[in-house]
Amino acid sequence: MPELPEVETVVRSIRPIIVGQEIAAIKTTENYPRVLETHTPLQFNKQVVGQTIKAVNRRGKYIVLQLENGFLLIHLRMTGRLLTKLGKNDKLKHITATVVFKDGLNLYFKDYRKFGRLYYVDSLDYLNQRLGIEPLSDEFTRRWLINGLAASKRQIKPILLDQSFIAGLGNIYVDESLWAAKIHPETTSSNISRNKTIVLHDAIQLILKRSIAKNGTTIINFQFGDGATGEFAKDLQAFGRLGQTCPRCNTGIIKTRVAQRGTYLCPRCQKPVK
Repeated sequence: MPELPEVETVVRSIRPIIVGQEIAAIKTTENYPRVLETHTPLQFNKQVVGQTIKAVNRRGKYIVLQLENGFLLIHLRMTGRLLTKLGKNDKLKHITATVVFKDGLNLYFKDYRKFGRLYYVDSLDYLNQRLGIEPLSDEFTRRWLINGLAASKRQIKPILLDQSFIAGLGNIYVDESLWAAKIHPETTSSNISRNKTIVLHDAIQLILKRSIAKNGTTIINFQFGDGATGEFAKDLQAFGRLGQTCPRCNTGIIKTRVAQRGTYLCPRCQKPVK
């Protein structure tokens, strides 16, 4: 599933193309109205047709299209992509929705697995009530994370994956951040020292920024624009490196399961806290 850097990359790629465009219709293809999460196709069109896109931003893993009234939200889920033109290998059965603009431009939502969704909401309260702090915001301070972890008895990996705690982190960047901070993913959050929490905080922000600068991580199918891929996979230190050596201590990276997710770590650097 695309995480914060990948969603931010998509936002930056479509922003200059669709800001200022007037919506003429939202079409669902292959008789798949479920792609519209909040309204029927008729109701959805009634809300958005004739509205101009004023801005394109990101909240957590959601793409936020700000309209004159309300917001059009897009969640890519596992395999969703946004295209402004279709290639010869793009099949209509994989296009679950199309945003048609007045000047003839189309924004296609291509989604092999059909888990992605579009939402229309009156205000961003819809997201803010569900999502936690943005890890690249000014509000995400060292003190905030110290206090948040100290108050939790949950394992550190599940709490970092919890979108109501921190919005936008997923499996890749949680594993990378925990490796950078030398924290075992099953460590109880409140048992993590102040110093290690500070290192974790700084690692989260630095890794996210570095990934955004390289257009995110493409491991299997993440693409943006006209088929471009992210380059951050070359910089991964733990995630996906099963059997390769830890860049810090040369111990072999192992894979286990934490919070029902495949989890990569260095057994020497990231020892469990007893």
